[in-house]
Amino acid sequence: METQLDHAAVRAAAERLAGIVRPVAVVPAAEGVRYALEYLQHTGSFKARGAHNFFAAHRAAGTLPAAGVTMASGGNAGIACAWAARAHGVPATVFLPANARPVKVARLRGYGADVRLVGDRYSEALAASQEFAAAHGALAGHAYDHPLIAAGAGTLLEEIRDALPGLDAVVVAVGGGGLFAGIATAAREHGVHVTAAEPENCRALNAALEAGRPVDVPVESVAADSLGATRVSADALAAAQRGDVDSVLVTDAQIIAARRELWEEHRIVVEAGAATALAALRSARRLPGKRVAVVLCGANTDPADLTAPVPGDA
Repeated sequence: METQLDHAAVRAAAERLAGIVRPVAVVPAAEGVRYALEYLQHTGSFKARGAHNFFAAHRAAGTLPAAGVTMASGGNAGIACAWAARAHGVPATVFLPANARPVKVARLRGYGADVRLVGDRYSEALAASQEFAAAHGALAGHAYDHPLIAAGAGTLLEEIRDALPGLDAVVVAVGGGGLFAGIATAAREHGVHVTAAEPENCRALNAALEAGRPVDVPVESVAADSLGATRVSADALAAAQRGDVDSVLVTDAQIIAARRELWEEHRIVVEAGAATALAALRSARRLPGKRVAVVLCGANTDPADLTAPVPGDA
């Protein structure tokens, strides 16, 4: 079982995921730009990749307990954990902040998870999940800060390259950094540029790059339910420092506009976290390459607010 994040771990994850996850669809969006429709993945987000890789690796190693797995989540990672736990026949106990989106709580319960709402920050839910693991013998999972989780997410880059030969660059939203770390690790192997997109008030990676180490940041954004980690993972920071990566910050107004554009122009419904990647591309002065893929990573959202006005609109 892999204990560090590298390209070998991504290749191992791809073997475990073969025939389990849905290969990503990559479709034309504009000249030089493709959308990677990962929101069509099982559970509605890329998180299914890391979750299955985590469960499958532990089952093969004989370290998946009957008490199951527990983790903290803003929603999407917990949904994927519950999906994978059901497939492996073990319980999932998922801790969420009490202000988690109702649509995500409902999906979690639909997959049979024991859902527990604690505090109003991811860090509080994480502390509660760690206490539960210690008390009940459950395996402690993590929403993003684990090499198996990140390696599973990294398989997405390999599939995008298969679908789009000659890929120059990929744009991906960053929260705690699991998706980014996996994608950047695989991208470095293939010489692909990565644009890391974050809301300006959820800038865990951007702040870590400035400080040279992971640091705590305030969390306040329309995309906070999926990108609202207070601290980025060490693996994500290392991947950003080693690879061909640039960090881009966008406003909530830009995120809302990008989400609305996806709906109005393509009839694509995604959550604000996924739209953050497109917002970053829209804010760039030029494309980071001739063949660019924008990862639309999740769609566990309520579409009722798609037509809400963008802040600042006349």
